[in-house]
Amino acid sequence: MSELVEGWRAVHRVLAMRLDNIGDVVMTGPALRAIKETLPDVQLALLVSHGAREAATLLPSVDQVLAWRALWQDMGDLPFDPSREFALIQTLQALRFDAAIIFTSFSQSPDAAAYACYLAGIPLRLGEPKAFGGAVLSHVPEAVTEFAAHQVERNLRLVESVGFRTSDRSLRVRVPHEARLHVQALLAKGGIPPGAPYVLLCPWTSCPARTYTRFAEVARLVHRRSGLPLVVTGAQRHSEMADSLAVEIGGGVVNLVGQTSVGDLAALVEGARLVLTNNSAPMHLADATRTPQVVLFAGTELEEQWAPRSGPARLLRRPTDCHPCFRLTCTRGLACLDLPPAEVAAAAMELLEAEGLRRPLEPGEVQEW
Repeated sequence: MSELVEGWRAVHRVLAMRLDNIGDVVMTGPALRAIKETLPDVQLALLVSHGAREAATLLPSVDQVLAWRALWQDMGDLPFDPSREFALIQTLQALRFDAAIIFTSFSQSPDAAAYACYLAGIPLRLGEPKAFGGAVLSHVPEAVTEFAAHQVERNLRLVESVGFRTSDRSLRVRVPHEARLHVQALLAKGGIPPGAPYVLLCPWTSCPARTYTRFAEVARLVHRRSGLPLVVTGAQRHSEMADSLAVEIGGGVVNLVGQTSVGDLAALVEGARLVLTNNSAPMHLADATRTPQVVLFAGTELEEQWAPRSGPARLLRRPTDCHPCFRLTCTRGLACLDLPPAEVAAAAMELLEAEGLRRPLEPGEVQEW
């Protein structure tokens, strides 16, 4: 049994906060597991952004999911409305949490969230500050986490600083049974029977600087060499681009763009023989389901902070002097993602061959890249 810091063993209701994107929420999983393994009877709530709410339900350790659009995560779109922030405090106050754990990336501060928790009457407040913040946090790690630490390890280090422990530091998700059934029906409608192999293509991100632009050529090469159908997924806003992509690929495509939830996406990733993606949520879901993947990992981030750690993965990037830039848009022509489709397809085929799923060459056929 772990030796928890004074006060933490007596907690019954714990609020964890990760108000960010889907992948960030998935990467809190091991730290939340540590809380549950150390205190199995604790009631654990996770406060996330509205966009990541469904992703939070995939984490086995979470008992309750709360969603909020927090001012300290706003990019300048929220109107001036102090009553909205008072409503958050009142909501947290009514739930009577004993402790709050505020997860942040290396670039974020926990102080605003901690102050909201203080005003809500939460006595224990754990986070890693970037600068002096007075007493808004009741507990902080003794030493600053290394800049290049993986986000999962950063999360784990935070909860370990007060004594929580886990024997499993890998990502895991709980794919809903109904999502598996829905995906099975969608694939069958597209001509892919239950259990049949396919390649999942996730070509878009919310960040232009992380988006590879030649996935259609990659997909065409992989389909030609493997004979596997291609399943394309994405948000509703990608529908027009998906239609153009399917035409450019030229065949063998099942277009599910705009037809899937986050749970459905997890089921699609789980069932794929290979995932082709950028540095985005599908990368973390593939790591959690141990699905082989090829990731076009832009130079916006450090690989060691976000890369898959458990499942088979190939991360591809061109070295550039601007890496890491941490930018949402690129001013240098996406030089870090200037990768020929043949090189990406070759990496994909290497992983597929490891799974024993390469289509043999026909008589007289030569390998083309």
